[in-house]
Amino acid sequence: MQQQVPDHVAKAVEQCARAAKQAAPSLAAASDEVIDAALSAMADRLESARDDVLAANAEDVAKAKADGMSAGLLDRLTVTEQRLAGMVEQLRLLSSTPHLQREVPVKELDGGLRLIERRRPVGVIGANYEARPNVTVDIASQLVKSRNGGVLRTGGAALASAQRLMEAVIAPGLSDAGLDSEVVQLVPVAEREAATALVSLPKLVPLVILRGSGESTRMLARAAAANDVRTLAHADGGGVLFVERNADLQKVRELVVNSLDRLGVCNRLNLLLIDEPIYDSAWEVVSQALNERGVRPSLPPYDHPIGYEWALDSEREATVTVSKVDGVDAAVAIANEETSGLAAGIATEDADAAARFLDGYTGTGVFWNATTRLLDGFKLLAVPETGINLDRVPGPRGPVTYQDLSIRQYAVVPA
Repeated sequence: MQQQVPDHVAKAVEQCARAAKQAAPSLAAASDEVIDAALSAMADRLESARDDVLAANAEDVAKAKADGMSAGLLDRLTVTEQRLAGMVEQLRLLSSTPHLQREVPVKELDGGLRLIERRRPVGVIGANYEARPNVTVDIASQLVKSRNGGVLRTGGAALASAQRLMEAVIAPGLSDAGLDSEVVQLVPVAEREAATALVSLPKLVPLVILRGSGESTRMLARAAAANDVRTLAHADGGGVLFVERNADLQKVRELVVNSLDRLGVCNRLNLLLIDEPIYDSAWEVVSQALNERGVRPSLPPYDHPIGYEWALDSEREATVTVSKVDGVDAAVAIANEETSGLAAGIATEDADAAARFLDGYTGTGVFWNATTRLLDGFKLLAVPETGINLDRVPGPRGPVTYQDLSIRQYAVVPA
């Protein structure tokens, strides 16, 4: 059942959408140099506003702690000096990343004509995301790089941090480059119903990026479909690691430790599958690695589905499900059928076993002797992501970046 949206919330979201749509044509027409200048200006502004941003975030974190937010969610909410420096670095790298080729010749046609494939901005793209302040900068920068206006809506716990980033970094960075600062909007109200309003405006915001916890994001995707709004949804996660019988157990220990450096993220280790012939010896190594990270195993018999995503469980997020399996095919079947399809990896020194796993797993990212934490736009592609799309249909899949935020147009012109 779709949420009833209070009038003041619906009005606030629509005002943002109209402002972004009005400003969007100027961004679409901007040169590559102007776009990159805006991103560079945002990086400069973020460095200059460092103390203000950290202070606003400290207020958000203090309030969230008082409200009883879990450790994993607090980790997502917190902007540290190191994370802020990373945000600056990502903006600078994005400003120097080549732009998408906007026109590609396809073929010559009869009658003295030629066919060109063009890439055009969507117009205005919405984004609904969890209480992670860095995502405000990630998505805003990707929208600017792709020449799309934007309407951003974040969780109430991060709203003060997001507002400070908009006021001190994103809007003035756009203005510094001569662009209309209204082209990227932040919904100023904290009510959850603002997300429902955002997916209800097909003529203003035809595409919305959805990030967040499983069922609420799926509900928004269904509401969007009912309103003729397209979505790129990132609702579920959870990384899988299969320890095959020919694995190097020292590498396994490192993979487990490195896969659990943060517990509140979608690509962390969630399900550990151990090949039956080496279960006892592997378990000794794995249990030590879990203890090192302060993570407990969930062992059979389970009180949850085998693919249950622990990052979304605020009470038990320091948990990894562990299961014994018999061979590659059994591991692939579980990863394909019982998990979200985000990412899975195999630890093995047997190239044939690795090839069977790589070919058999149908999810978004697959890894051999590497951690699923690498399934991230910045780590893989050196640009921030707007989210990770898990769709099993043609279209952008995996980390979604500025290169995916355009629509195709065919143009027939004189040769």
